[in-house]
Amino acid sequence: MPELPEVEAVCRKLRRDALGAWISAVRVLRSATTRPQKPRRVESLAAGRTIETVERRGKNILMSLSGGLWVRIHLRMTGNLYVIPDVRLRPASTRAYFELEGGRGLVFDDPRALGRLHLHTAAEAARLMEDLGPEPLSREFTLDVLAAAARRSRKPAKLFLMDQQHVAGLGNIYAAEALFRAHIHPARPMNRIGPPRLALLHAAIVEVLREAVHWAVTSYRRPGEFSEAEDFPLAVYGREGEPCVTCGRRLRRIPQGGRSTYYCPGCQR
Repeated sequence: MPELPEVEAVCRKLRRDALGAWISAVRVLRSATTRPQKPRRVESLAAGRTIETVERRGKNILMSLSGGLWVRIHLRMTGNLYVIPDVRLRPASTRAYFELEGGRGLVFDDPRALGRLHLHTAAEAARLMEDLGPEPLSREFTLDVLAAAARRSRKPAKLFLMDQQHVAGLGNIYAAEALFRAHIHPARPMNRIGPPRLALLHAAIVEVLREAVHWAVTSYRRPGEFSEAEDFPLAVYGREGEPCVTCGRRLRRIPQGGRSTYYCPGCQR
C-alpha cells in the first residue's frame, strides 16, 4: 500500500501537472470506486470546475475544486493518480478519469480496484480528517506530542505507530524502519519506552520519512514500480533471514495486526 512518502510524491506531481486545469468531463468506470456515492452524481458535480489545490492529509489525496467542492482519493493497495497527454490513451485499469482542457486526462489507475474516490464539501472533508493524528513532517509533530500519546497507550510500538490517530500517514514499511533506527523492539508497549528512546524514535520517524519522500519523488511510478537507479535503503523491512546491517544477526519476522513486522533481535530490545 502506498504510504506517506509515495502519496506525497503523487501529490507533488499533480501540483506540477494539474493545478489550474479545467475539468471538461468526469467519467467513473467502476461504480464501487465512488460507493456509496452515485457515479453519475460525482461526474456531474465535478465537471466544469477548476483544480485549485492538491493537498495530502495522512494517506489521503485532497483536491479542492472551484466552487467549494473537494475530491478525496485514497489509493489503497495499487492505486495511482497521474496526468496523461491524451485521455483516450488511458490504461485498461483506469477506474475513473477527469478529462482536462486540451484533451489531457487525470486518471485514477487502480489494477486491483480497491481505491476510493469521493466528493465532499469543505466542511465534510474537514470532519473526515479530524481523527487523524499530526503530520509527522509538520511542526505539530513534536517530541512532547509523541511522548504524551505514548504514555496513554499500552499498544505494541509497531501497532501504535501504524494507528493513524497517533501519526498520520505512517505505515508498515517506514514504521519498521524507524523502530530499527531507534533500537526499539516492535512488540514493546509504548508506555514502557523511556524518554531517551522516545527521543530517538521521534527523530527516526522524521528522518526516515524525509529520506523516503526524497526517494519517492525521484523514483516512484506506482505501487511496486520504482526506477532502477533509485531505492530507499531498507534496513529490515522484507529482509527476513538476512544479516543485520549493524550487528550481523539474522533479521526476524513476526505477525502484528495482520501484517508482517521485520526487526533485528540484536539491535532492537
